[in-house]
Amino acid sequence: MICIIMGVSGSGKSTLGAFLSEKLGWPLHDGDSYHPQENIEKMSRGEALTDQDRLPWLLKLHEVIQRARTSGSDALVVCSALKRLYRQILLHGSKALTASSGPDPEILPPLPDVLCLFLHGDYDLIHQRMLARRGHYMKADLLRSQFDALEPPLEDENVLVLDVRRSIADMATEVEQRIISRTLSPAVTELQQQLK
Repeated sequence: MICIIMGVSGSGKSTLGAFLSEKLGWPLHDGDSYHPQENIEKMSRGEALTDQDRLPWLLKLHEVIQRARTSGSDALVVCSALKRLYRQILLHGSKALTASSGPDPEILPPLPDVLCLFLHGDYDLIHQRMLARRGHYMKADLLRSQFDALEPPLEDENVLVLDVRRSIADMATEVEQRIISRTLSPAVTELQQQLK
């Protein structure tokens, strides 16, 4: 299974990813490490990235996800994935661009072995966290642009919404429970429900 840990900057994606990686023994691919240097320089100057800036980065992360899926590996991928189109690109690569263009845009289906973990919180709380953060190129001033761009995932996107006011350990436990319930066969899940 692949878990894409998504949300605005400062929501705790990397922290949750590192915690889950340690706990589950899954490799962690932090999207920040895949940004081209031009993107990092732009964000360091306090400039918001455009869709065009993000496209090569998203396609690179799509390749990471595809490699893990093809090899049957579990993996954690940290990526803001603010817009539905971005999430479509992560899952389907350039096919998502083709599907979304033209007069009748198409939404491609979610992938059964990919789960989105959406770290959700309010602007003030996350802004305070960003102001306290040290050594990251993403400036707190850019948080508003991320909230403006954010298209929270819908139920049909195979998503688990996590409240950032909770502890990392609590969120990780909920994620583990979701992963276990998704990997069990329907018969075992049904038996568990009967025993409750």
